[in-house]
Amino acid sequence: MGTSSKKKGTVKERKKNKFTSSVSNTVKHNTDTLRSGRAISLEFFQRNAWLIIAIITVLIGVMGLRYRTKTRMSEIKQLNKELQRAESDKLHEKAWYMTLIRETELTRLTTEKHLGLCYQEEPPIEIECEALNVTHHQ
Repeated sequence: MGTSSKKKGTVKERKKNKFTSSVSNTVKHNTDTLRSGRAISLEFFQRNAWLIIAIITVLIGVMGLRYRTKTRMSEIKQLNKELQRAESDKLHEKAWYMTLIRETELTRLTTEKHLGLCYQEEPPIEIECEALNVTHHQ
């Protein structure tokens, strides 16, 4: 029993050593061809011209898409800021309009009812009387 497991282990080790030596030889061969300049030759470009053109086209397209996306995102941020300002201005104008409507309606009712009231442009003046210590409003 012990001898059969040793034989299997050695067979596995031989296969592993064969695989690693094959990979290392391939890597060594490829690095040698790159160093000598044989891997990137005119024939290589002629054989793979369509592939190279396709890869360059895809890369340029991706770069253009990224640039367009970034510019549009900055434009969206700017438009969001403008929208917030416009909404704030709208609320301010609406509040001012509601104030004017109430004031106009009150003025119309007072003239209609002949009450003799008018809108006071200035705030009331407080007069203090030291003798009585009472405040009167005009």
